[in-house]
Amino acid sequence: MPGMRTQVGIVGAGPAGLLLSHLLALNGIASVVLEARSRAYVEERIRAGVLEQGTIDTLDEAGVGARMRREGLLHHGIELCVNGRGHRIDLTGLTGGRAVMVYAQQEVVKDLIAARLVADGTILFEAEALAVEDHCADRPRIRYRHAGQEQTLNCDFVAGCDGTHGVARSAIPPDALTVFERSYPYAWLGILSPSPPPADELIYAHHERGFALYSMRSPSVSRLYVQCAPDDDLAAWPDERIWDELEARLGSEAGRPLQRGEVQQKAITPMRSFVAEPMQHGRLFLAGDSAHIVPPTGAKGLNLAVADVRLLSRALEAFYRHNDSTRLERYSADALWRVWRAQHFSWWMTTALHRSDDASGFDRRLQLSQLDYIIRSSAAVTSLAENYTGLPFAD
Repeated sequence: MPGMRTQVGIVGAGPAGLLLSHLLALNGIASVVLEARSRAYVEERIRAGVLEQGTIDTLDEAGVGARMRREGLLHHGIELCVNGRGHRIDLTGLTGGRAVMVYAQQEVVKDLIAARLVADGTILFEAEALAVEDHCADRPRIRYRHAGQEQTLNCDFVAGCDGTHGVARSAIPPDALTVFERSYPYAWLGILSPSPPPADELIYAHHERGFALYSMRSPSVSRLYVQCAPDDDLAAWPDERIWDELEARLGSEAGRPLQRGEVQQKAITPMRSFVAEPMQHGRLFLAGDSAHIVPPTGAKGLNLAVADVRLLSRALEAFYRHNDSTRLERYSADALWRVWRAQHFSWWMTTALHRSDDASGFDRRLQLSQLDYIIRSSAAVTSLAENYTGLPFAD
């Protein structure tokens, strides 16, 4: 069986795997990225993108933030809309200068792929990882299929960045892994439309008819979501019904009618929370969606992936440069601190803003009281702003 050798074998060419490969290369550490899909598929896979301040800074520091800075939309606030009444949250003022950037995940992926290829980095597309083997020994390997042939990648360490259904996490014995999960009784029906968004900043709307999110890809392209049931049929949501619901939940009577346009994309996204502990086993390390999933309300998925690989790249740098494995040994514990903070924030945003059909009148009053407290309390709104823009990195 043909074999290849590198220092770090990376499974998955999403944001986590690509950024890890790039950060390692900046420190002289060799890696090979294996990706089951084609380059075109990876670059065109539509994902939302609200980047925390720490993610913005990391991409800038890594030299891959130039297009993000040119084309991304820097936001200094968000709006919380409760039953048609809007309340702006000054993210930058409440956090001492932090902000968020609207820049789609597939654009981050394009930038990272371009950077790796310019630097002669090795990314094997249409290379399906079949198994991670011997990761508890000094020389782990990844078996994969490429160009119709089964091959082996021998390495010092393996980074599993291949998502929740990838082979990396399944290589960890079940008795060595604890999984925490929660499914939510909500889903988002999302559309993309070439029509101007109703505001310059994101609007998170809580309404008696259900949650809605008013976002954008650019000043002339809207990305809009309405709460629906996880088992809803798209056929039950014709375009006109979606626009009617979006307009009602925004509260168009407040003077901000939506500008309706063509619906170019339409999809339903269920919500769940998932964490696998620990995020390492032997010389196998998990990062991004292979280790955790968050509901999209808190905009944490991509940002957690960046935080994971930032930690892992520094741990590998300490190992190769100083023969110091301390950071590698504590990688999981360090990463999980932020993961659980993000899980809590995402759970809170989700449950606070969505309507539950099973909620009693008492429960709904509590929900409104909680949102009212956010609006009225400087301490509560500061906590929201700190979590939304992302907690600073310890390093």
